[in-house]
Amino acid sequence: MARLADRYERVFRCFDEDGDGKLSPLELRRQVGLIGGELLLEEVEVAVESLDSDGDGLLCLEDFVGLMEGGGEEEKMGDLREAFGMYVTDGCEFITPKSLKRMLSRLGQSKTVDECEAMICHVDLDGDGVISFDEFKVMMM
Repeated sequence: MARLADRYERVFRCFDEDGDGKLSPLELRRQVGLIGGELLLEEVEVAVESLDSDGDGLLCLEDFVGLMEGGGEEEKMGDLREAFGMYVTDGCEFITPKSLKRMLSRLGQSKTVDECEAMICHVDLDGDGVISFDEFKVMMM
């Protein structure tokens, strides 16, 4: 099992669309949206501003790790389990392309299974084609 810091770095690299080693509020918002999360740009901008260690308006890897490891662990875990549970179906303990498609459809977003597979690929840290709770947690925290 990869160290948590390695996982954060892998997620960071996936989020860093332009490969500049920094995350803009727009990149962060767009990537969270790809996995079905929804954040207002203003919310992301406030989060980035509060964690931005060098004042450039962007998150470096260390800032991102700070975002992922923020406080209130027990409450966060409960919220994450609840959110994760919305995406899993049929007693499966993973988010599959079909379950993601189904949930996005409920949220008014029409995606094909192929599109959902591509979305999962962005966050699938172990390459098994599904999102485990640990992968979901890394992406959402």
